[in-house]
Amino acid sequence: MPMILAAVAGIARELDLPALLDRAVKTVCEVVGARRGRLEVTGPEGGVAEYGRPGGAAAVELPVRAGERTLGTFVVEPGNGGEFGRRQREVLGALTAATGMAVEKALLVDGMRRRERWLEASYDVTRALLGAQDLRATLRLIAERARVVAGGTGGAIALPAGPGRLVFDVVEPPGEDADRLTGLTVPTEGTATGIAFTTRRPIVVRDYGEHVQNEQRDRAGSMPAMIKDLDSAISVPLIVGDETLGVLVVAKFRDKSPFTDSDVQLAETFAGHAALAVEFSRAQVARQQLAVFEDRDRIARDLHDLVIQRLFATGLGLEGVSRLISDPGVGARVAGFAQDLDGTIREIRNSIFSLQAPAQAQGSLRAELLRVAVDARDTLGFEPRVGFDGPLDAAVPDAVRSDLIASLREALTNVARHAVATSSSVEVGVDSLGRRLSLVVRDDGTGPPAEPGRRSGLANLAARAARWGGNCVLAAAEGGGSRLEWTAELPARTGEQGSA
Repeated sequence: MPMILAAVAGIARELDLPALLDRAVKTVCEVVGARRGRLEVTGPEGGVAEYGRPGGAAAVELPVRAGERTLGTFVVEPGNGGEFGRRQREVLGALTAATGMAVEKALLVDGMRRRERWLEASYDVTRALLGAQDLRATLRLIAERARVVAGGTGGAIALPAGPGRLVFDVVEPPGEDADRLTGLTVPTEGTATGIAFTTRRPIVVRDYGEHVQNEQRDRAGSMPAMIKDLDSAISVPLIVGDETLGVLVVAKFRDKSPFTDSDVQLAETFAGHAALAVEFSRAQVARQQLAVFEDRDRIARDLHDLVIQRLFATGLGLEGVSRLISDPGVGARVAGFAQDLDGTIREIRNSIFSLQAPAQAQGSLRAELLRVAVDARDTLGFEPRVGFDGPLDAAVPDAVRSDLIASLREALTNVARHAVATSSSVEVGVDSLGRRLSLVVRDDGTGPPAEPGRRSGLANLAARAARWGGNCVLAAAEGGGSRLEWTAELPARTGEQGSA
């Protein structure tokens, strides 16, 4: 009897489920003289422990219960090819009952620890925002903490990227896999992430890699090869009131163990806390922007009313003087100065638009592109200069707009990750016929990589350009650095006649 009581006490002391299963199967086999044993707790939170590999006609199978609930099975094979006696069976039953109670306690403790970890993650996010951490860094913290706590391989935040599309704006942890997925756009229709966004409900998928590769090839374009290794994922919407801010995704790659119902419930609670924290951060940013809008508007008025008018008058004067100069060489130089002033006026007008754009409507393509450039400031370490040319808002349809915005975001991300640049410029334009869209991103960094094939982001950019009959070329820039040109052929607008 003391030996049995010691065995029960030893089993009951274990609170970690894997350690409990291992201890229980070994203890039971030693006490009853079994040759082999196998203890399995069913369900997503369960596990298996073996002492040898039991089998044969003499093996005894007993249910592991806690009250009316069956938690798993215990299979024990007697030693020396014999059978268990009555006393051994009584001891086996008592130890199995004690194991059932211990397993129930271990599962409860595991659930409590999971909830504590998710709650601690929520506190981390809130502390980061209250500590004035910028929004993008907080999104990275949300993705990383969710990944770690849920036991996933990767965590990501998908944000709206135009009508009917989402972009994976943040992917954790950093590395080659994150580089391949960052900037990837997916449709809201037919994808788990999109369904979570549109229905505002968590979506759990299992054995999803092949499905994504097959079903989304036409909708989302070329997918990274690593997607085939996606085994299971949780997609949880980030909801504040009536607005869905984005989707938190936690995924397992090359890991067959599924996420549990408890994981989903806790991730949903965490996403609710995270969404409130993000909304609070957005409100803080909005208040800070409002504080500078008046100054920006005043500066823009002064530039337009004073500087541009004077430069324009000076340019006209130089053009007049150039015609009075008898020396052709000197006259050409003066005319060149006048052209330089015209270019300066265009730059100032772009600056005026940049100052006024944050207050414009969300539907402005120019404003959206400027927001992407401003958002990239934290990762780049500087704010890229942005210029526009042509009727962007009138000529670029919504379908092309989402790819253009995603391409600019990915191009700037590539500059931040690989170029080691100190400055960058962005030029977006539409030709005079409104048929060709171009995006040019320059930087003063280390130049194009020696092995372009390793840059997965370029493949995403090229795929988006090819979707609209364009292309994407990365080359060395004159004077050093890199020059990326992305183009798209714009569809004819309604009412335009095609040429024969």
